[in-house]
Amino acid sequence: MINETEIKKQIVLKLSQIEQQEHVRVLHAVESGSRAWGFASPDSDFDVRFIYVREKDEYLKLSPGRDVIEYQLDDVFDVSGWDFQKMLKLLYKSNPTVFEWTASPIVYRTSEYFQNLKPLINSYFLPKAGSYHYLSTAKHNYHAYCEKEQVKYKKYFYVLRPLLACAWILEHLTPPPMLFEDLRHCPEALEIAPLIDNLLEIKVAVSELGTGAKNPELDRWIQQQFTLIEQKAAALPDVRNPGWNPLNSAFLQSFLSAG
Repeated sequence: MINETEIKKQIVLKLSQIEQQEHVRVLHAVESGSRAWGFASPDSDFDVRFIYVREKDEYLKLSPGRDVIEYQLDDVFDVSGWDFQKMLKLLYKSNPTVFEWTASPIVYRTSEYFQNLKPLINSYFLPKAGSYHYLSTAKHNYHAYCEKEQVKYKKYFYVLRPLLACAWILEHLTPPPMLFEDLRHCPEALEIAPLIDNLLEIKVAVSELGTGAKNPELDRWIQQQFTLIEQKAAALPDVRNPGWNPLNSAFLQSFLSAG
């Protein structure tokens, strides 16, 4: 049995070690995987993701260093982070991962500076691009994992969650929440609520490798959603982001922040 309180203490310690070893300042650190989605298995690992900033002089070098830190990957921990500059460049493109890390319900460490950035971050969300991203993710996962006679229980959620994220975007035009429980109450999911309940009950009780027979009823619903979401996403207006200036200012302000 995993002692989550102890694990979280270890994660906080690891973040401090990263700061010392890499000479960076962690602005924000969260859980990004199934634990943040709300349907972890008993043996799920901890997917820790963080945003960091280096000293200003490091960004003035003609040969800049890597913009990612890959700290640990094993059976318990998956710990890695992005340079703040990398995050802002991806935000300009409305990269969905940025919004997910910002919205994670499990925060291991954050800063007042990063919390104040949330309205700016959300202003770069492009609903059409977000819809297509999650639809593509759902299709890829379905074709890769759910067309076999025996399907890992967790793989269905790797299809359901992005589909429901699409439904959220199409209804609210905002970044979708991380928690599956928040997403599953959309009208599109009501017709398969008993199937979702059953899957959730199994998923949280079995290991990451737990498998079962594919579900024809759920498969039909998924394929219907592929068609409906594609039609609705195509009809969304093309919206432009606020441009580079706000992101440039945010990057420069990070050096004035004490964290």
